[in-house]
Amino acid sequence: MMKNCILCIVPVFFFLSCESAPSVNRIPSDSLTDLSGYWNNTDVRLVCTSLIDSCLNSSRIAQFTKDKERLPRIKIGIFKNNTDEHLDAAIIPNTMKVVITNSGKAEFVADSATQNELRAEKQDQLGNASDQSAASIGNETGADFMLTGSVKTIVDRAGSTSTRTYIVNAELTHIETGVIYWTDENSEIKKIIQQPKVKF
Repeated sequence: MMKNCILCIVPVFFFLSCESAPSVNRIPSDSLTDLSGYWNNTDVRLVCTSLIDSCLNSSRIAQFTKDKERLPRIKIGIFKNNTDEHLDAAIIPNTMKVVITNSGKAEFVADSATQNELRAEKQDQLGNASDQSAASIGNETGADFMLTGSVKTIVDRAGSTSTRTYIVNAELTHIETGVIYWTDENSEIKKIIQQPKVKF
């Protein structure tokens, strides 16, 4: 009797395990995806591309490039998260770094954490690498500008419907003088979220 019960239960568990298996589909990395209505990688890519294009094509940056006869050197600082969401603090700076580097209109200078690692490596090379191959100290390229900013949300709700508007501010400050050469705001990401009605 016990043996027959076990034989009956096993197929049921097998069936349930098959039914609960996730379905996975691959999509292109640049596809527009929006499952939750919250900030996502598509939003980051669109906003960062728009802001960096605005920055690098501004008249003052063009004049700086002309006067110096070289590309401006940009270092990214802190982007504050002023939203009600838990956002990866590095995602905006990292995306902007890609856009800046690939633009060909500016040079990107490593952030402070990376520079500290490089300095430690150069110190190590001085004591362990040959004179011919060791990296020299004191030859770092200084940045001309610091790029900083913030992201915040405006949420409006009525019943089961809500709108989320993401506002990303950015500004480019000349490091030596503290003069703001460029500032802009992007509020193009606006989403209407319809929550399903609860049925009893």
